[in-house]
Amino acid sequence: MSVLRVGSGTLRVAPEDLKPILSQAGLSLSPPLLEDYSKLLSGLDAAIASLPDDKPGIPCPDLEKYPRTDIHVPKDTEGGGWAIKVTAKCTTPKNDLLQGRTVALKDNMAFAGVPCTNGTDMVEWVPEIDATVATRIMDAGGIILGKAACENSCCEGMSATAITGQVHNPYADGYNAGGSSSGSGRLVAIGSVDLAIGCDQGGSIRIPASSCGIVGLKPTCGLVPYTGILSLDAHLDHVGPMTKNVRDCALLLEAIAGPDGWDDRQPPFGLEGERLKFVEPVGIVAARETSKMLEGMKIGILKEGFDIAGMDPNVERSVKSAIEKFASLGATVSEVSVPLHKEAPTVWMCAVQLAGTRQGILGDLQGRKQLHFTDRAELVGSQLTQAQFDKLGPGASNFYLGSLWVQEKYGAKLHGKCMNLMKAISDAYDKALEECDVLVMPTLPSPPPRLPDPGALGESETPLKFLSRTPGMISNTAPFDNSGHPALSLPVGFVPAVEDASVRLPTGLQIVGRKYHDVDCLKVAAAWEKSFDWKTL
Repeated sequence: MSVLRVGSGTLRVAPEDLKPILSQAGLSLSPPLLEDYSKLLSGLDAAIASLPDDKPGIPCPDLEKYPRTDIHVPKDTEGGGWAIKVTAKCTTPKNDLLQGRTVALKDNMAFAGVPCTNGTDMVEWVPEIDATVATRIMDAGGIILGKAACENSCCEGMSATAITGQVHNPYADGYNAGGSSSGSGRLVAIGSVDLAIGCDQGGSIRIPASSCGIVGLKPTCGLVPYTGILSLDAHLDHVGPMTKNVRDCALLLEAIAGPDGWDDRQPPFGLEGERLKFVEPVGIVAARETSKMLEGMKIGILKEGFDIAGMDPNVERSVKSAIEKFASLGATVSEVSVPLHKEAPTVWMCAVQLAGTRQGILGDLQGRKQLHFTDRAELVGSQLTQAQFDKLGPGASNFYLGSLWVQEKYGAKLHGKCMNLMKAISDAYDKALEECDVLVMPTLPSPPPRLPDPGALGESETPLKFLSRTPGMISNTAPFDNSGHPALSLPVGFVPAVEDASVRLPTGLQIVGRKYHDVDCLKVAAAWEKSFDWKTL
């Protein structure tokens, strides 16, 4: 490596400064080498000190064009749905795609001047920028009403860990609303907002969508820019719409999709024109004669999607009954097998440890070409203090300890092995989707469970007990974060709660399409939704 600058004069890095760092790394240098490297590192330190301010290049919003008012923590969180309220819109929208529609942002998204908790009080952070999707919502005439609650560090599927409090299922207080986009799911379901944004790394859009009886789409990886949103792991990060119905899902997707020039998850070409049109195709399908809505569509029932841990027989019956109805809409329905689907959740669990902690908890996005939150990274530090660790929920603390273990015992080889396996799994789905247009399976294997008693976390509700409440929850969702395929959860009926059969809770059908063919998921869902009322099934 060439050296641009060598320290001269007073050393910025003295040999005595370097010795403890070397010792911690298990290294030792002779006095002459220590002197040489002190001078070389002094040049590096001087270069760092000379860097210009990065703020001029950061896309801070024009607050006259995108004004925001009435920023406050609400007394009434509406069942735990809200983290913070605000009213924001564009004074000169570019189009009227979302004219007058109200929207909630997940509370892991930057919105200038509005606190961003990420579901935890590990740090107090008020961003200076707006996430790209927030700007696009306002540019389309949408009105942002606030930040929806999300689970602690976005690492939970149970809606019991947000710093703002538990989020209750819209159909039964005391039951899981799903996570980590828990507040987004609840607020849409109860009608507090028309639309919401969720983020999904293991199922965090689709889990609350299924639990709350709404539509949730994890788009193809890179279709929607993740710029300005706190990451968990860049290769898993997805952001997408959560809505009452399929047309609204298509509408919000059309408003937020497309490259923004920042996010390296997005392809540098190929995302333009008709590939970003979703509303009209869905409308065309819905307008067709019912018996021909899906004529020519081939739907594959993923065999392994029903053979997972925790599969509840009522969920299985409900989803299979919903799938049978596709034939009456003109579709060809047949079973397909992707054996690697059963391995995918294990690969996800092993892969996310190192990157999920480094990127998601510490905010260290090294190696990524995207917008970095340097101000927040400074608040967190290079490793957690005991006080910061104690602020994490069970899922996030488990990730952090897992990363320490994996780093010490396995190193980079484990992550590399998982990345290679992910490609093989993705290829297996691609092969199955050569024979059919979409794959279908249950979104979740079981009904939403009862929430633990408020305040029980860390006491009677131990991390092991809490994380054991939802066996198999991500078995059908996490694989498609790995692979990047679009995956939509559609409500298809009610099933009895495990703890109390008199409580009936929503269940969802997951529809998975070819990459960048998100519109096929929307078409299939729209046809089913138009033809059947899930609330009566």
